[in-house]
Amino acid sequence: MTVKEYLTQAYRIDQRINSKLEQVASLRELASKATATLSDMHHKPNRNTGSMETIICKMIDLENEINHDIDTLVDLKRDIVTIIKRIENPEYQTLLELRYLCFKTWEQIAVDMGYSLQYAFRMHEKALKCIESCKEESKVDKKRVAMVVK
Repeated sequence: MTVKEYLTQAYRIDQRINSKLEQVASLRELASKATATLSDMHHKPNRNTGSMETIICKMIDLENEINHDIDTLVDLKRDIVTIIKRIENPEYQTLLELRYLCFKTWEQIAVDMGYSLQYAFRMHEKALKCIESCKEESKVDKKRVAMVVK
């Protein structure tokens, strides 16, 4: 997995969470319609209670998935912050935070930072290379520690 793919995971998880939240809202709306239908009925009240139970179970399952995804997202963002902080250049840090933690578009980032879009892209490439070099340095440091411990 490349550095860019790793950093982009947070955005994908955030999209999944938003999608599931929309699904829960849709199920809530469906449940309220089912409740209205049940309260208007004068006979056979058990006919739609099964579908109501199914809707509620689906909502609970989705909400549990959302909570799990949120926990995953928080952990991933914490890791991303740690990675970004390894870079010494504050401009690169800001650009990466805006892109991979705030999920801003390149146009928004360029405007916020006062750069052209092309310059923002070039800075991004350099920032990713900095992360790669930091990653390589930490691998070398781990090997040195392993050699000293032996």
